[in-house]
Amino acid sequence: MTSYILKHKFSILGFLIVLGILSGCKEQTGTEKTAPIAKLYCTSLDKSQLLKEIEIKESAIAATTSVVAKIKVDPSTTYQEMDGFGYTLTGGSALHLQKMNAPARSKILEELFGNGPNSIGVSYLRVSIGASDLDEYPWSYNDLPPGKSDPGLKHFTLAYDTLYLIPTLKEILKIAPRIKIMGSPWSPPAWMKDNKDTRGGSLLKKYYPTYANYFVKYIKAMEAEGIPIDAITIQNEPLHPGNNPSLLMLAEDQAEFIKKFLGPAFKENGIKTKIILYDHNADRPDYPISILDDPEAAQYVDGSAFHLYGGTIDALSDVHNAHPDKHLYFTEQWIGAPGNFEENLSWHIENLIIGAPRNWSRNVLQWNLAADENQQPHTDRGGCTRCLGAITITGDSIIRNPAYYIIAHASKFVAPGSVRIDSNQGDNILNVAYNTPDNKTVVLLQNKKNETVVIELHKEDEKLIITMGAKEIATLVWE
Repeated sequence: MTSYILKHKFSILGFLIVLGILSGCKEQTGTEKTAPIAKLYCTSLDKSQLLKEIEIKESAIAATTSVVAKIKVDPSTTYQEMDGFGYTLTGGSALHLQKMNAPARSKILEELFGNGPNSIGVSYLRVSIGASDLDEYPWSYNDLPPGKSDPGLKHFTLAYDTLYLIPTLKEILKIAPRIKIMGSPWSPPAWMKDNKDTRGGSLLKKYYPTYANYFVKYIKAMEAEGIPIDAITIQNEPLHPGNNPSLLMLAEDQAEFIKKFLGPAFKENGIKTKIILYDHNADRPDYPISILDDPEAAQYVDGSAFHLYGGTIDALSDVHNAHPDKHLYFTEQWIGAPGNFEENLSWHIENLIIGAPRNWSRNVLQWNLAADENQQPHTDRGGCTRCLGAITITGDSIIRNPAYYIIAHASKFVAPGSVRIDSNQGDNILNVAYNTPDNKTVVLLQNKKNETVVIELHKEDEKLIITMGAKEIATLVWE
């Protein structure tokens, strides 16, 4: 039940005008015809309001109210530039999208990736290099019969990706040509591994140069399809070999692979795609730090990526403090089916949408974009059987799940190129603030209290007073 509001110019007005408190996230009533000075978008945990938009206008009301938290937004103190917010577009997600009829698919892609009033402006995607565990079965770009090998990668092909993923990406790029795309492998081809299996095992050292060339071929092949790969991670969850596909890759092995093979291969081939370390849980910041401590490896590395199935989000700041010249990314967090809207929204907003950027992450990605009503497809022997998509696709019908709204509260308003600015945390009023490329201030707010609160926000010589309902989420767009 977010309510609102008043803009106060200290340099003009010599007295404090206070807002009336309205019940619910409703349009402001009254006869004034003034233009809005801000907009508020709110979501309640009972789903009675979902990205509800209200316009905020100046209104002098003879009322008093007790402010619970004061938040100062300081545009003069800046932190990292944001690359975007989005999802992993798994092979299964692309499969379901491509099975929709063309008009239905076009409509949902425009809603997800467009910038219109009914779109949420998703600006970052992660895709799997080869199969992930949310594909129909495990596969790579160079699968061979048992006992065969192909060090020259003569049989490399994107054939399977041309069925679903590549057509979907091409449609998305027409809507959002500047979207950033990150590629992450779940496993090398099985013949490169010591156990000759898609699941677990380690990359044989004799195939380090071959696997480096595998990345080069992938990036060039996608580029030839008109799909730029902005960044790659070396390995999805390198300390979790129980998934299917998966690979165990210890920190010392990843360091050796980067500094002796992948980095030089990218340099030799003129590859500008960013190399990103780790791509696993926040409980092991020592993994990326140990590699970044090696200057031979670090020279090729843009930064490190994290998930939050273990550890706490402030571990990202430990990595930033150890190597402030390197970037940080948040690349995956799942929601288990059937989902719990209240719990999912609250935890993910606090830890990911607010917590990750406040700890230097340049993006936030949810796992995954889409599944069907049975959370299909997934691989056998380790694939995720309960991964709830941001949307559920049944034929041409769409259900919007918690991750849709979690990402939308940021992606719709915080465009790539936005810069995080300083803001203090209130008394259980969590927030993160940005300056956008069109010079607006965006503040994402979360009321952790079990009661309605009044919040006073300051920016330079301006003031807003808003109310937020118990446990409510809101995005404030301040002109």
